Amino acid sequence: MPVVAARSDRRAGVSIEVAAGATYTVAMLKMKHRPLTVRDYRELPEGPPHYQLIEGDLYMSPSPNRYHQHISRNIEFVLMKYLEAHPSGIVYHAPFDVELTDLNVYQPDIVFVRNAHRSILTDQGAGGAPDVVVEILSPRTSRFDLGVKREVYARTGVEELWIVDPDAKRLMVYRLQENADSPHATHGETATFTSPLFPGLTFLTTEFFRFD
Repeated sequence: MPVVAARSDRRAGVSIEVAAGATYTVAMLKMKHRPLTVRDYRELPEGPPHYQLIEGDLYMSPSPNRYHQHISRNIEFVLMKYLEAHPSGIVYHAPFDVELTDLNVYQPDIVFVRNAHRSILTDQGAGGAPDVVVEILSPRTSRFDLGVKREVYARTGVEELWIVDPDAKRLMVYRLQENADSPHATHGETATFTSPLFPGLTFLTTEFFRFD
């Protein structure tokens, strides 16, 4: 999910990233300089705007552009259609809190949780690592999605991370518990894609990038 990093206000130990020209007031307890935690995050009012807590810093996540939303919808449609015939788990899309550690609460574009792991689901979202996370890149999110968030996903037990690059029309699949540093596979726009977490599912990645 997109993250805007335009200005950082570290007064009272709070880091808030806002879009240029916009002002958002976050009512939080006064704190001396320390990382923010899940408890602080839960003090935020319900969005919009929505936020992500990344290694103890708070970032605003503005609404994605239309192409981003089309890609998210296309991926979700492929997965939902598969799950109708193979009900092996459940899919959610942003905004959806994924609490991974006390310093990290993310808003992935899409998550998949297998039935065996439904115990991580909470009223707020997920309190643990989903089996699959999908992140759709934007110019301002790449450094998070390919950097610290990928590292935290790996550290906390996410099995597959799908990084979707709309500009390059490319899907990079990380099998994080095997190798968190390099993609297991990179698929171009017309590649055939399969995943061991979705047995029997085969599709062309061009389905992801349709923009009607």
